[in-house]
Amino acid sequence: MKIGFMQFSPLLGDALGTMKAIERLLSGCAGVDLLVLPELCNSGYNFTSYEQAWDTSEAIEGGPFIAFLESKCSSHNMHIVSGLNERDGDVLYNSAVLIGPNGYIGTYRKLHLFLNERDFFQPGNAGLPVFDIGSCTLGMLVCFDWIFPEVWRILALKGAEIICHPSNLVLPGFAQRAIPIHALFNRVYVVTANRIGTEEELTFTGVSIIADPRGDILAQASRAKEEVVVREIHIALARDKMMTPRNHVLNDRRPQEYALLTENAIVKR
Repeated sequence: MKIGFMQFSPLLGDALGTMKAIERLLSGCAGVDLLVLPELCNSGYNFTSYEQAWDTSEAIEGGPFIAFLESKCSSHNMHIVSGLNERDGDVLYNSAVLIGPNGYIGTYRKLHLFLNERDFFQPGNAGLPVFDIGSCTLGMLVCFDWIFPEVWRILALKGAEIICHPSNLVLPGFAQRAIPIHALFNRVYVVTANRIGTEEELTFTGVSIIADPRGDILAQASRAKEEVVVREIHIALARDKMMTPRNHVLNDRRPQEYALLTENAIVKR
């Protein structure tokens, strides 16, 4: 199958302008099966007020950005994972949505909020779902989730073969170094779609990545240019969890020794 990312600059408060940019960039996506877009793609990121965050959000059902993605997936016979400023009742979530040729499939809500995001969003309450789309099983994480190894492992344990990672990264290069390691540790493909550009004091770091289950970087974008990159992958590689003929990265775990991972308190010595 062919997987890819779209690295560009969503427009703060201008969903129509963002949709026009996506429409233009889709011309470079011929034959792609799965495409990942950046975090908060429908709204932009660096809100100046809660009112702006609210006004640029949308519900899954009936949302114009969702409808746009559905039309593109249908016409291109593809799947898209995109960040979404999601409105659910009177609450906002920093979400990722999965859309396919037949429409909306599912949502992940960001668990680990970064800096000022907690002024606008509630932490995710939808767990860590995985979705079988026929050609593969995939999971989703969003941006700062990258630093928590537990969520990557849980998605792998649930059968994810590709982890889609919409992002608005601003820390210089840390996630980009970690992504291939998460791919290797869990023997999965990872697609990190980071954005570019600036919003007030924030400069986004680009360098979107596709990494394979060996930890090799299959594609890496520039720091500041719009890029659509597609790579052909062999999903069987993500289904092979053997590191040696006698070592399986999931079956060789010792969960009875990991109880501390579920404790809130930090052990001090």
